[in-house]
Amino acid sequence: MCDYSLEVYGSRPAREGERYVTSRFPSGTIGLTSPERASTAVCLNCDTALEISGIPDSMCREFGIKPDEDAVFIRLDAGTYRDGIRFSNGAEISMQKFPPGVGFAVKQLLENVKTPAGRHPVLDLMGLA
Repeated sequence: MCDYSLEVYGSRPAREGERYVTSRFPSGTIGLTSPERASTAVCLNCDTALEISGIPDSMCREFGIKPDEDAVFIRLDAGTYRDGIRFSNGAEISMQKFPPGVGFAVKQLLENVKTPAGRHPVLDLMGLA
């Protein structure tokens, strides 16, 4: 999923194992791009497991997170922008709060997760199951 405001730009789906960076598009929206193609938005599916690095100290203090954390891509229910990140402490943060330059790596796409019946694959990936 890419935020609706990124629909006017070229986009492609995220790939497992790739690294991306937050970028500000001409519309002002923060989204993910590949370092090789900074003008193309990279879209994530909900429940994609992520490894995030280089989170600014101010965000770490505000949301009780570390500079490098595992998290999950989510759809937020309220607000203008719907792309968000859920951290293991329960903090849900809009992608728009991240400054340009924060690193994101796709740990595992949800469709590639195999877990026993009745278990939630993303919670297993985050060690919360």
